[in-house]
Amino acid sequence: MPALRYRASGRVFAQIAQFHPELTALRRDLHAHPELGFEEHYTAARVKEALQACGVDEIHTGIGRTGLVALIRGRGDGGGAMVGLRADMDALPMTEHNDFAWKSGKSGLMHGCGHDGHTAMLVGAARYLAATRYFDGTAVLIFQPAEEGGGGARVMMEDGLFERFPVQAVYALHNWPALRAGMVGLNGGAMMAAADRITIDISGRGGHGAHPYQTQDVILASAHIITAIQSIVARNVRALDSAVISLCAMQAGDLGAFSVQPGCATLVGTVRTFDAGVQELVETRLKELCSAVALGLGVSASVRYERVYPATLNHAEQARLAGDVAQSLVGADNVERQLEPSMGAEDFSFMLQARPGAYLRLGQGGVQGGAALHSSRYDFNDEVLPLGAALHAGLIEQSLPWQAQPTPALPGRDQKALAAIFS
Repeated sequence: MPALRYRASGRVFAQIAQFHPELTALRRDLHAHPELGFEEHYTAARVKEALQACGVDEIHTGIGRTGLVALIRGRGDGGGAMVGLRADMDALPMTEHNDFAWKSGKSGLMHGCGHDGHTAMLVGAARYLAATRYFDGTAVLIFQPAEEGGGGARVMMEDGLFERFPVQAVYALHNWPALRAGMVGLNGGAMMAAADRITIDISGRGGHGAHPYQTQDVILASAHIITAIQSIVARNVRALDSAVISLCAMQAGDLGAFSVQPGCATLVGTVRTFDAGVQELVETRLKELCSAVALGLGVSASVRYERVYPATLNHAEQARLAGDVAQSLVGADNVERQLEPSMGAEDFSFMLQARPGAYLRLGQGGVQGGAALHSSRYDFNDEVLPLGAALHAGLIEQSLPWQAQPTPALPGRDQKALAAIFS
């Protein structure tokens, strides 16, 4: 078993740490076979194979197209109580620039956000929970497709996720390179921002660059609109609130036509907010400002404002429980319960709108030269696999406590067969 550079303790962690090598092998296999959202066929098949080897009670496939749900029943039925754990499975459309043995085998695809690790950790929790069943109720393990922009959480819910598996609470965790390996971070409120897409179409009249007085200049108008938009956060959003408006792309004209003024231009960007009132304010001001600036410059502008992901807002009670589970594993000094929110976005937010729960960050340190998430040099830190699996399992045991004293693991599957499946 690899030596860990962090300290963790407890019955759950000790047992899961025994199969750390197999979890590492599974994670690296998934990394070598990345798949985009709703295309996770290989990943889903590997997860199903591993779950069957673990001895889970039920596996439901095809939920949200390529999603899976596994059920593990505890030693008591808990009065029908269910708690959900979610892991995302999809990769990113980017080229990997690592050179280790398990690098992506697919051109232009890469696990650049650690979803391979998230999936392996939840499989590790399944293996432990199915072997011990030291809880009262049912663990619902949700392997979700298409987190990276596809809204896979919402699609699974539209496919009846919570009607078929009516969990009372749901949890997820995401690796975080900015936290050192072995640390856990969360808070009792906003963890991630809402992500909205804005598209601004500017229409005028094109013409010859030598005779601009005969045109309605969309380039000039675009420049003024880009500048004016920067005033919204600075002058309309309260200083104690948070908002980000970023215009990230502009398309107008032809680079080969240096003397042709185009008749239209398009700006594309994103808005990030935590508060629904701030979100409404930004949308309103964007539309007002773009129309007014365009009118003043003799062109027209329309704004399409699309709400992609809502803010990821933890529920206080579930966040406290998750913090307690983390503290039992790594100690109070390694749990940050007032973690600063991120302006990034996460579609687990849809699940938290429907059920109480919490979203945690699992520190993994700056592996691969400090590469951040979505970097072409990123790789998941396999050292934290047993800790993440233990966090998942601990959330089930403490959410659905079994009142009897701990007992040995139930009769398990053949260990050689398990090792073969996982590796």
